[in-house]
Amino acid sequence: MATATARQTESTGVADPSLRKRYTVALVSLGLGLGGFVDGIVLHQILQWHHMLTDYGDASFPRSTVSSLEENTFWDGLFHASTWVFVLFGLFLLWRVAMSGYRASFWSVTGLLLAGWGIFNLVEGIVDHHILTVHHVRDDVADPMPWDLGFLAFGLALLVIGLLMHRRAESRDPVDR
Repeated sequence: MATATARQTESTGVADPSLRKRYTVALVSLGLGLGGFVDGIVLHQILQWHHMLTDYGDASFPRSTVSSLEENTFWDGLFHASTWVFVLFGLFLLWRVAMSGYRASFWSVTGLLLAGWGIFNLVEGIVDHHILTVHHVRDDVADPMPWDLGFLAFGLALLVIGLLMHRRAESRDPVDR
């Protein structure tokens, strides 16, 4: 009892696995991009706790000089441009999946968006805060490590909660909606 628009298999009525994969990739990509926007808008612009290069080795670009702020603003802009690419990619894939007739529950969508945001926090936190040390969550405190670890814990919580939400939603109704 499969419909052409939902691309379900005839025997099971379950959605084509390639649609589920594209749906997952679309929403995780969208979550990555939106998570990056939250980071950039809240931590970089509103709270001004750090910019992209505020702790970049010996050639640090402190927030206290105009030239350093200009340099950081440039790199913050490139960061926002990259998050925008993730958002556009996710929206494009999501549109393609939606055009095929695939539907998912609110909880599944929300879960995958949160998982994407969590992945962003984990990757950005590990790479920028710990490996490259180009900045920390708080570059204006004596010991930034607790803030960096809290950021990673928040990212892990987003990822776990998001995956649990998605899995629970999918297990309740494994057939296309």
